[in-house]
Amino acid sequence: MRYAETGYNLEIDLATGNIERVETDQKLTELHLGGLGTNAKLLWDRVPPDIDPFSPDIPLMFSAGLLGGTPAPGANRTIITAYSPQTQLMGYSMMGGFWAPELKYAGYDKVIFRNKSPNLVYIWIHNDKVEIRDASHLRGKGAVETQELIKQELNQPNAQVAAIGLAGENRVYTASIEQGRSSASRLGLGAVMGDKGIKAIAVRGTKDVNLARADEFYELCNDVLKYIRFRNENPVPNVMTILQGLGSPQEMLHVDEAWHTQNFMWGNSRVRRKDFWNDEIEKRWKDVQLSARKRLISCYNCPMKCGAIISVPGISTYMMKCFSKLTYTMAAFVDDLDFGFKIAQRATEYGVDGFSTPQIMAFAFELKDAGILTDADFEGCPSDNEGKFYWILDRIVRREGIGDILADGTYWAAKKIGKGAEAFAHNNIKKHEQLPLKLGMLNPVYFLMYATGEKINITQIEGQFPQSPFATMEEREEFVRDWIQVPDEKFKQIVLDWEFRGERSNPYYPTVDMSVDIVDWQEKMHYIDDALGVCAGLSSFPLKPPYHMHNYPKFISAATGIDMDEEGLAQVYNRNRNLIRAINVRRGLRRADEKPPEDHWKKRFPELEEKLLDAYYKFKGWNNDGIPTKEKLHELDLDYVAEDLQQRGILKDGED
Repeated sequence: MRYAETGYNLEIDLATGNIERVETDQKLTELHLGGLGTNAKLLWDRVPPDIDPFSPDIPLMFSAGLLGGTPAPGANRTIITAYSPQTQLMGYSMMGGFWAPELKYAGYDKVIFRNKSPNLVYIWIHNDKVEIRDASHLRGKGAVETQELIKQELNQPNAQVAAIGLAGENRVYTASIEQGRSSASRLGLGAVMGDKGIKAIAVRGTKDVNLARADEFYELCNDVLKYIRFRNENPVPNVMTILQGLGSPQEMLHVDEAWHTQNFMWGNSRVRRKDFWNDEIEKRWKDVQLSARKRLISCYNCPMKCGAIISVPGISTYMMKCFSKLTYTMAAFVDDLDFGFKIAQRATEYGVDGFSTPQIMAFAFELKDAGILTDADFEGCPSDNEGKFYWILDRIVRREGIGDILADGTYWAAKKIGKGAEAFAHNNIKKHEQLPLKLGMLNPVYFLMYATGEKINITQIEGQFPQSPFATMEEREEFVRDWIQVPDEKFKQIVLDWEFRGERSNPYYPTVDMSVDIVDWQEKMHYIDDALGVCAGLSSFPLKPPYHMHNYPKFISAATGIDMDEEGLAQVYNRNRNLIRAINVRRGLRRADEKPPEDHWKKRFPELEEKLLDAYYKFKGWNNDGIPTKEKLHELDLDYVAEDLQQRGILKDGED
């Protein structure tokens, strides 16, 4: 009997209609756990590196993490993997909600789609019954609307449905996959799903997930729930509102947006409005949010309420998550939060990423103001600020006129437009639009997380280490007093010594070696979360979460029966980290690509940045171009990776 996982993947060939239930190798679970880890192994094994992201040969994988569907609170993430049309690298995006646990209850750990369907279809998975069904009547329907129509058509109100909107059908590079209150938004995997001809995947399961040592596992779960209760009653002091508690984050609960609106950049990531937030704005925005927010909602088996049901007069009710309540508002320079709630509803139905898409829209109007795009490109565009943003969103999603170029994102659009447009695509890393955050002094930890992250999404890299120093020694001592999550006591001392000014301040403190240690810890937690399917909001993202390196091995052991300790878990993390790096190295990723946007910090330190990269690569066991060495790969049981890189001339003899 397999524990925690079902031991089966569902493989669907969209071209032939062949459907297989395939037993998996438990050895892979021991090596990679599940979720992102085993997705990466499948991608390495099956896909040659020199292939277009829209090739039929690339599988699209929907995976439940190893703990998905177990009683572990917050173990509900779906990990979706293919190649990203935006970055041309491995793309993996997460969504919460209820879909992954439902897949486990239907009897599968993953759904793997091969090839392309000649017609638009949706998939219906009901335990052992799996069908490829016609979806021609759903063409052009919204992502949320599609979910409801399929439930009605199947007469299955409890089915969990992941769907794309018009953006995915039209291969918009920021297309998302929507499911309930959550979405897989980053890196354009909704476009890959649309290219394969899949409108939606509906799942209903009634089977069990077995645990190796159930009593022990339940006790661990109860400890997590007790800690969640404690943390909710005892917020972390002296940090911004959304970092005081748990969640991913709880943007729909909090109404205090002073930090975001004054520190994030408005428009096309250009203008900081330091004096924007005041008592009048706070009252008006609070009234709007509380009026639109009908109730707070959670994902599967989670006591946190990070999302909300939103109802604005005149538009359909929808569910909002995270930061998108602000992204459209700030991109359009609209002072009324009501606009953000209204346009986010349309964007959710279209199925687009709420971080990148507003930046593309603001980028378009900045190019128009600069004369690079002309009035002819915007023929029919309304003159009012809100109207023109609705107009450009429609053009992008439908790939009409200038929207057809913009639909590829600012990096690729700027290359097509030319005439100096590339200078306006200033907020990209690895060809991908980042959050519109611009800061003053370079932060060495965040430099490394931005530069080297494979996920290319800072919000899912940062985490348990504070974002900035505390003002006084009393505050620092208070913070470290109950900081049980640290894997080593040295991190407490770093916080105690970290100051706003002087020798122990950014950019030279934390020191180079300290910064590398911190980044490795943050990465470790995210990679483990993504293999287990646990929400980052209860683990890798908050400052003091209930899941950490000291209790995760116990969860894995009790769930699976695999003997796991902290050292072994760190080895699994390093294996998955290096395998994903190798996948991207085969796709051409090199040191030259690992640099944050030039204007992300006002004060840059090129020599220090080079030292940070040197030290990080050395710590990882990589060569000076960011490529894992033969020695490191051997240490991680990845000799087959080293052999492949050597055969391709990427690794050379004697390079270690």
